[in-house]
Amino acid sequence: MEVRKIVLFTIMVACGSVAAFGAAAVPDRYDDTFRKYSKRYFGPGYDWRYFKAQGMAESNLDPNAKSWVGARGLMQLMPTTYKEVVSKNTEFGAINDPEWNIAAGIYYNKQLFNRWTKESGETDLHRFMFASYNAGRGTLLRAQDVARSKQVDPGIWNSIESVAPNVPRWRHEETLTYVKRIDANLARMDPDGKIQ
Repeated sequence: MEVRKIVLFTIMVACGSVAAFGAAAVPDRYDDTFRKYSKRYFGPGYDWRYFKAQGMAESNLDPNAKSWVGARGLMQLMPTTYKEVVSKNTEFGAINDPEWNIAAGIYYNKQLFNRWTKESGETDLHRFMFASYNAGRGTLLRAQDVARSKQVDPGIWNSIESVAPNVPRWRHEETLTYVKRIDANLARMDPDGKIQ
């Protein structure tokens, strides 16, 4: 059995598929960390799998991921955002440490969540939170302004999706796809967070 794994790994290296192998081999490696910080910042009743689904959308759970704009780690945090989070959580270590990257991402989500609780519908709150994580809160506030001008409910995600092409300075397709990818990743998990 071990020889088969070595042969398979060698073939994957030759084909350039090592990242896919690594991600597929340990998709639950960080589950305890997602659980821990979800509980810390959102409470025991919040579904921690949302954040795992987000990490999958951000980096495919790769702690070494780095985007072309400089976002880093599993949760693809910009260094400036990470620095802001660390200023309020001085116990956090380096941005490249998976535990602290996950903790900071979930903490940042909580800040966004709190700001959206009065401005979005309860069932869509997580979508507004994740869209803000991706595109910035200001972008979503502009989208809500456009929704109001079109006389649709700005607190419903479907309204935001419908007006998105009319929101200036927003690469809306990226954000809408991002939110859908998180929902799809969550749908692929069983109640324990195992990928099906």
